[in-house]
Amino acid sequence: MKTWFKNVFYLSMKEFRSLFSDPILIALIVYLFSMAVYSIASMPTTEIKNGAVAVVDYDKSSLTYRLRDSLREPSFKKVEEINYKDIDKNMDQGNYTFIIVFPPNFEADYLKQQNPKIQVLVDATSMTLANVGSSYINQIFTSEIRSYFKQQNISLPLDPEINVLYNPNYYSSWYMGTNQISGFMTLLILLLVGAAIIREKERGTIEHLLVMPVNTSEIATAKIISNSLVLLLAATLSLIIMIKLVIGVPYPLTQIPLFILGAAVFLFSVSSLGIVMAVAAPTLPQFALICIPVYVVLNMLSGALSPVENMPTLAYVVSQFFPTTIFNDYMADIIYRHASLSDVWLNLVKLLALGSVFIVIAFRKFKSMLAKQG
Repeated sequence: MKTWFKNVFYLSMKEFRSLFSDPILIALIVYLFSMAVYSIASMPTTEIKNGAVAVVDYDKSSLTYRLRDSLREPSFKKVEEINYKDIDKNMDQGNYTFIIVFPPNFEADYLKQQNPKIQVLVDATSMTLANVGSSYINQIFTSEIRSYFKQQNISLPLDPEINVLYNPNYYSSWYMGTNQISGFMTLLILLLVGAAIIREKERGTIEHLLVMPVNTSEIATAKIISNSLVLLLAATLSLIIMIKLVIGVPYPLTQIPLFILGAAVFLFSVSSLGIVMAVAAPTLPQFALICIPVYVVLNMLSGALSPVENMPTLAYVVSQFFPTTIFNDYMADIIYRHASLSDVWLNLVKLLALGSVFIVIAFRKFKSMLAKQG
């Protein structure tokens, strides 16, 4: 056993030297886990940010002031009050996207249950902004009116209680950023491990390994460990610097050890799959043709692009056996819900089970390939 660990250590050092001798590859890893994560997380969305709002308030009651104050940053700018005669001029000049008109006796009519109407004028030059913003205002005002009249002891036919716990402002950048880390880890570990094996075959250095006193498990393990450690370091730094400090996801740093543990098991599972694919492909172009569709399927059924619950029954069942799906659930639990190890241990067991299956197949296939090379 001591000899096994010693051989794995020296083979891992060889893999590290090979990896760091390629500056373009290192630059790609740095870019993907930094600028690519930020740019995709911050890409244009349909969310409303800094919407310009003005009001014409004929009522000036406590209810209308409460509704005005409910339009807060970052979705809306500070609400300004204007005169009714200035509406057309301001809309023509594009000073405001939304102008809200509260009628006289608005609160009094609500108290009489006469259901008064609010007029919302929208600059529809930007159709998406107008449509989504109007929906925002409608939802915010509906919630505030229900809350206000509940305090006034006015009975409502429907009074739902909605409590958003983990992402109260519905920031898509929080969700997109963490999913990109998972996606890039999957893609890069498949490429790095597979390319490391195929590079040995294409350069003829596989024959050097065959005459050395090492066995199949030592060679394969060294390739998994070396490439996984590099990506684990890059992903951890990305989670701390890009996700927490730059994008601003408010998770405690005490969750980092759990992330490292889960990411290490995830990389072990996916890299074992990468070895199986690399052994099946005789050349690097053929490996790429296998790798790309496998990555696309793993990513599409991981829940990163759409909820797995919305998928057809067969796709949903199959996705539960994918390491990407399990790891995305794991990351959501520890980053957004601040879960502890007792909450996510089952996901780790699933990843270990998948990795064990893949590594057994990888060792057998890799041993068969070496025998043919010999």
